[in-house]
Amino acid sequence: MATQDLTYRLNDGTAVPLIGFGTYPLRGEEGIAAMTSALEAGYRYLDSAVNYENEAEVGEALRRSGIPREEVRLATKVPGRFHAKDLALRSLADSAQRLGVEQLDVALIHWPNPSQGLYPQAWQALVQAQRDGLVRTIGVSNFTRTHLERIIDDTGVTPALNQVELHPYFPQQQLRATHEELGIRTQAWSPLGKNPTPFHEPAVAEAAQAHGVSPAQVVLRWHVQLGSMPLPKSGTPARQAENLDVLGFELTEAEVGAISALERADGRRFGGDPDTHEEM
Repeated sequence: MATQDLTYRLNDGTAVPLIGFGTYPLRGEEGIAAMTSALEAGYRYLDSAVNYENEAEVGEALRRSGIPREEVRLATKVPGRFHAKDLALRSLADSAQRLGVEQLDVALIHWPNPSQGLYPQAWQALVQAQRDGLVRTIGVSNFTRTHLERIIDDTGVTPALNQVELHPYFPQQQLRATHEELGIRTQAWSPLGKNPTPFHEPAVAEAAQAHGVSPAQVVLRWHVQLGSMPLPKSGTPARQAENLDVLGFELTEAEVGAISALERADGRRFGGDPDTHEEM
């Protein structure tokens, strides 16, 4: 498939593709091969993290692909153990070194870890790193409205992205509305759901049949029409290409609504919330 030519414009003036590629848990030579394949399929955004322990592989995949550096956005995340400002700044510099780049395209706080109360320091570090030119785009992950408002009030800087769990069983309507209000782009991890996926649901299966596409393509198209940037992950070249190929059809409003209506009380993968879950 050709490289995506449609993008989301972020609040910092940069752009990201409609769909990115999730790299967890791709590691080693097999991981490099899978990520290189994804780049060859047309992905231009690779989502990594310190805790994925694959930043070196992400950088190597980009180099092996032969795709110009400026065409691909590499993202990483600062882990909870490095939320103190000086540690966060060091984490960012170390990530750039492991990725083999002079500037990080995107850096996020991986989780707020509110019991520690240090995420405002981590955000201050990201703001400084952006001003210093080490990072182009800064954002967060798994933040609630309360967390977002605190760091915005503290620094006057609004995250460009908030990467959260989002799929048909957990559509995050209220948080997406908050993002819309604040000018933050929603980014989705686990965009297809997991254990179980919603592929068997009539709302998804019937839309797939109607449009002549796979259930996964229907769900990813649903994300795009919601304005969410999904980060599907697959090590299979054919599946990678299929997941990226969602621009040739459009779901009806009724189909989008039916898929959003699949929300379940137990739909959240962790069964908890960012105020109780801690990430190291």
